[in-house]
Amino acid sequence: MPGRVSTRSTRTSVSTTSRASVVSRKSSTQNPSSRTLATSRTSATPAELPDEGPTSSLRTQTCVIFADSQRTTATHRKLVVSLRKIQETCCYEPVKPRKSTEEDFGEEEFNAEVARCVIRIMGVKKTEAVGDRVVRFVGLFLRHASEKDNELVPDSESDETEAFPETPSTRLTTQILSLLLPLMTAKEKTIRYRATQLVSHIINSLDSVDDELFQHLRLGLLKRIRDKESMVRVQAVLGLGRLAGNEAEDDQENGDSDDDDSGGLLERLMDVLQNDPSAEVRRSLLLNLPLTQKTLPYLLERARDLDPGTRRALYSRLLPALGDFRHLSLSMREKLLRWGLRDRDQTVRRAAAKVFRERWIEDCAGTRTVTEGGVVVEEKHPPSFEGLQELLERIDVVNSGLEDGVALEAMKEFWDGRPDYRDAVTFDDAFWTNLSAESVFMARTFNDFCRAGEDGKYDALIEEKMPEVTKLAFFLQHYTNTLIEKLRNAAQQPDAEEDETIELEFIVEQLLHIALTLDYSDEVGRRKTFSLMRETLAIAELPEETTKQVVEVLRAVCGNERAGEREFCGVVLEAVAEVHDTILGDEEAQEDDSFHSARSELSDDTPTKMRKARKQSAPPDDSAVEEEQAIREIMVNMKCLHIAQCMLQNVDGDLQENVHLVTMLNNLVVPAVRSHEAPIRERGLLCLGLCCLLDKNLAQENLSLFLHCFNKGHDALQITALQIISDILTKHPILLSSPLQQESTSESAPNPLLKPIHKTFAKALKSASPEVQSAGTTSLSKLMLLSILKDEDLLKSMVIAYFEPETADNAALRQALSYFLPVYCHSRRENMERMGRVAVGVMEKLVGINEDLMDEDDGNSMVGLGVVAAHLADWTDARKLVVLDQEGAGGVGMLGLELDGTSGRAKASVVDSNVHLDLAVDILERALGSGCPKELKKPLLSSMLPKLHLSSPTSDTARLRVVADLATEAVDARIAADATGRNALGRIVTAVSKVLGDASVEESGERDGDGDGEVEVEETVVVGGVEGSEDVDGRVNAGKGEKRASDEDEGEEEEEGVGAEREGGDTGAIDDDDNDEEEEGEGEGETEEPQTETTIVSSSEKPRTSRRTRAPARSSRDSLVDELLSSSSSDDDDNDDDDDEMIE
Repeated sequence: MPGRVSTRSTRTSVSTTSRASVVSRKSSTQNPSSRTLATSRTSATPAELPDEGPTSSLRTQTCVIFADSQRTTATHRKLVVSLRKIQETCCYEPVKPRKSTEEDFGEEEFNAEVARCVIRIMGVKKTEAVGDRVVRFVGLFLRHASEKDNELVPDSESDETEAFPETPSTRLTTQILSLLLPLMTAKEKTIRYRATQLVSHIINSLDSVDDELFQHLRLGLLKRIRDKESMVRVQAVLGLGRLAGNEAEDDQENGDSDDDDSGGLLERLMDVLQNDPSAEVRRSLLLNLPLTQKTLPYLLERARDLDPGTRRALYSRLLPALGDFRHLSLSMREKLLRWGLRDRDQTVRRAAAKVFRERWIEDCAGTRTVTEGGVVVEEKHPPSFEGLQELLERIDVVNSGLEDGVALEAMKEFWDGRPDYRDAVTFDDAFWTNLSAESVFMARTFNDFCRAGEDGKYDALIEEKMPEVTKLAFFLQHYTNTLIEKLRNAAQQPDAEEDETIELEFIVEQLLHIALTLDYSDEVGRRKTFSLMRETLAIAELPEETTKQVVEVLRAVCGNERAGEREFCGVVLEAVAEVHDTILGDEEAQEDDSFHSARSELSDDTPTKMRKARKQSAPPDDSAVEEEQAIREIMVNMKCLHIAQCMLQNVDGDLQENVHLVTMLNNLVVPAVRSHEAPIRERGLLCLGLCCLLDKNLAQENLSLFLHCFNKGHDALQITALQIISDILTKHPILLSSPLQQESTSESAPNPLLKPIHKTFAKALKSASPEVQSAGTTSLSKLMLLSILKDEDLLKSMVIAYFEPETADNAALRQALSYFLPVYCHSRRENMERMGRVAVGVMEKLVGINEDLMDEDDGNSMVGLGVVAAHLADWTDARKLVVLDQEGAGGVGMLGLELDGTSGRAKASVVDSNVHLDLAVDILERALGSGCPKELKKPLLSSMLPKLHLSSPTSDTARLRVVADLATEAVDARIAADATGRNALGRIVTAVSKVLGDASVEESGERDGDGDGEVEVEETVVVGGVEGSEDVDGRVNAGKGEKRASDEDEGEEEEEGVGAEREGGDTGAIDDDDNDEEEEGEGEGETEEPQTETTIVSSSEKPRTSRRTRAPARSSRDSLVDELLSSSSSDDDDNDDDDDEMIE
């Protein structure tokens, strides 16, 4: 029998005087150093420890339990039972009387001790696992205690209670949560994190919470979803996910009036799910939001989340927990498969494939129940092909099973991951006789998977399960005849349903796909298939997609040799003639010796002119007949041109060597291009482009035609023209080569085709149509990657198009350029140098665009100029240059790695920074120019210049000197308006000077040959206009970085003045006050300190002075930097003249 709840009062605490005395004694025993430190920090106040009362046996037992709980989670269950016994002892009257020696504690003491231990984990950082263990222990104890208390509550009392019976555990829970709520708004992020974590864990551990406390928790957690720390937001959404599942509708209407509580809880959480910048927050919310009809679309769209972990969690955890996939709509199933199987992350693709082949197939195949010893056990269903066909039907295989559909990828993953289905599948005669769209697609994907296996891994399955060529040809003939019959019936009955016709067309296409992969070494099967394809191609009612498949199978049957190609072309042209005669009828066929295009070539009459002549000669009552005849003529030409197009896409021989191709070109393609009917003209243009790929002379003659079509055509024609031009130039790059040099000229003239082609692609990049713009970008990218086009203006336009805000909505263009630009620059050095030459112009153009956007203030924004500078610096970084190894084992490999010819391993090689040096010269020259605006100087000097790599020891010395001179001039001119630019210039001076010093040491060492590192430094002292010379012979320790500061250029000595040294001088900036004082001193004519000008000479040259002293030479960094800065800080022309005389 349970005891009654105790009503004893808490004990009085011990006086604080003893506690204070302890504190005072501790402070009196501090060491002197600590007292000194405390007195030095006048702002710090001594911490006052709170009075927690005397130590008792209850506190000792509780602390021991909490201390054990933080060591491991394995003993939590045992510790929970122990703590529950202590709670029962304190909260309930014992059944047996206690001994008089035992201490007596009440419920308030127990709750206070537990709260005291809970508050101790608030300062534990997230990285400490002990905090997480204690949080789990508290949640486990509260759940266990609540269950025990609910068992002790009588049924009658629980019925009278409406929702939340009051028990000792509920009072403890309320006290802990009330203690934690104020801590959720603490200033310290660790305290906010631990408080929110414990509150969310308690909410997820308990079944019910008090209504009043529920509202406070809801409001407190809602405020934390906007916390600046992502770890706090994660814990907040964990708790709110549980509250959202149990929230009633009236809670949204009668909620708190606070602004943070406005709107429904689910709406707030779905907004966080879509817009929170932290992937961990979105992932936690994805797995904790309730699965309702309202939240499901928001959850499923996380399949397009930026974070791969979130996408993987959707497929691996959310979709399996969702239940039967058939509750989803057809479009959502198709999207989930397409997004998952085509994801860029391999783990996401694997998770999506696993869901399809394990979860979705089981939903269709079902489960079976087996009774073992009276226990019902659910087991997976054995391979069920009825379930597989239902699965294919659920994903609409007729539409998703096309070449670009996702069903092909899904079935590939299915056959790869389900060997039980591979072994159990059978394709007997009954299967082929009663084909459906799902069953034939299953057979087609099985055939493709087995034939794509490496090293013939599944050849045995193909021999066992797939039919031979002859049998498949008979099945194909049966379904083709059925399809043609249905199509003819549908033409006579326009109101007939098309579903059956579409399914039959799909079945024939899948059988043709299977026929395309067969081995036609069997002569009987080859002849049967050849005659079937020949007869099928001549059927006028055959759909276009089926016609394309028939032509491809016919090409495979004829063979790949030249004779087979000629036979293939002859058969196709015969089929074209039969199709023409079939559509026009017997009367028209008797009129024409061949199809109308042959007569068009001879008489120069187009179908439009012929129709006009007929209209003039025909009586007025026959206008309807003439219109019908015109439509039939258009159908004739479109069908014949489509067959010709399919044929041209499957041949690669020389056009002039194939008489059938020449006949087709003259009698069909050329008249179609001259036609006045737009559909015929456009398809004829496409066929002409395919013919140009087979003959260079034909391409050269008609390239101007395609350029004209782009300039005058509509968007679709422009896209076709761009693709044709790109393919022609890729196939025949010699068309853009320079003509032969004339005898009277020494330089070759540019190719006359280059200018119109450049103009065409430039116009395409600036087109108002996004489709034309993306097509032009893709075509131009291919040509530039192949080095067929090398125009810098086009490259500049492409880079600008990549960054400008007008192309933000053109995803195809952005994606093409995001691949092209780094590959183009890092593939060849000349491409990288070309990008370096246009980088400054690109930045200048983008700065102007950014200024215009700021002036317009229309809401459009461009990517930051710092991001642009980072991209340009990365694309011109020679360290990322990829050089293919063309010499075998030795040579240079990827990313500047030199391949070892003996071991085959890559070893690091030094890459020069000449590209960045040239870019630095362009930047500094543009910044030093008179017309450079300050809006351009800042991104050039502060964003782009610091990201350049200029300290390569293998760089060109002449370039380094130019950069050093320009940087010094920039420092002297004070062109950098901010500290970042000034520091960048200073770092460049330092880096370049160091490299120059190292290079001079190496050159001198090579000339000396003795390797002693001695240099001779000639110092000329000028005092009152009288010159004196002093030689200093210094020794440099190159191993410790003290290198000789000498610099020679083509045997001439270079002498730089050394000015007065500045105190605390920073090599990255110039002290403006010192410069001003020097200028004032020179203007007043005051007596100056003696100036020492140092001339660095090699040891092989004779000194100009007699007295020599041996002294250590200054390091290159100190000497050359001071010389550069000092020489640039002096503005006195007279001193410069004296320096020139001294050098002479």
